[in-house]
Amino acid sequence: MSTAFSLAGRRALVTGANTGIGQAIAQGLATAGAEVVCVGRRACDETVAKIQAAGGVATSVLADFSDPMAGRALFDGEAVDILVNNAGLIRRNDAIDFTEDDWDCVMDVNLKALFFTTQAFGKAVFARKGRGAVVNIASLLSFQGGIRVPSYTASKHGVSGLTKLLANEWAAKGINVNAVAPGYIETNNTQALRDDPARNAAILERIPAGRWGAAEDIAGAAVYLCTPAAQYVHGAILNVDGGWLAR
Repeated sequence: MSTAFSLAGRRALVTGANTGIGQAIAQGLATAGAEVVCVGRRACDETVAKIQAAGGVATSVLADFSDPMAGRALFDGEAVDILVNNAGLIRRNDAIDFTEDDWDCVMDVNLKALFFTTQAFGKAVFARKGRGAVVNIASLLSFQGGIRVPSYTASKHGVSGLTKLLANEWAAKGINVNAVAPGYIETNNTQALRDDPARNAAILERIPAGRWGAAEDIAGAAVYLCTPAAQYVHGAILNVDGGWLAR
């Protein structure tokens, strides 16, 4: 592997790594040579086992980002070079019926926890005068409005904005901050859409690639943004959507 695409000697931390996109990204980072810390509200044993079975190095840490400050302690030990903010949740309801709890739960995890976890990472990297990379998981709803997901849409617009703000502040200080915006991916978060025949058909009709994405489709883009090959990429939102936004 070209050293430009190698993460050998790097230590990466992935939030929400117990399943889906987070699990795929953790595996991708390990394949590229990184040691991976898999963080989840539930145990990431399956992800760690998959990485170890493939010859990689991984550990698991529990953290519940419903407490937006839960990530501050994740960088107190060994140095972390890469942070992937993947942990997130979604609540669905018509805007007219959306509750304060639906709003706060999503915003706390998807946006507030992301910011303060990234802030703690940045402080740790700057304190050791190191280099780092942050990859945030944005969404198509960082650009569009969506339907029946007001807090999710607001949070993902916020992720896009914070990605650009942090890139502006940190690009010259040794930390690359970028985001990946997944399209319609087969995960737990999209199960309700895939189970609705009308919504499923409408979504597939618009995707030029003609299929739902797989979690592995996101992993390659995220890994790239962590490698030396992306050293001059700052504040980018990389769409991985089967062509949805081009339609």
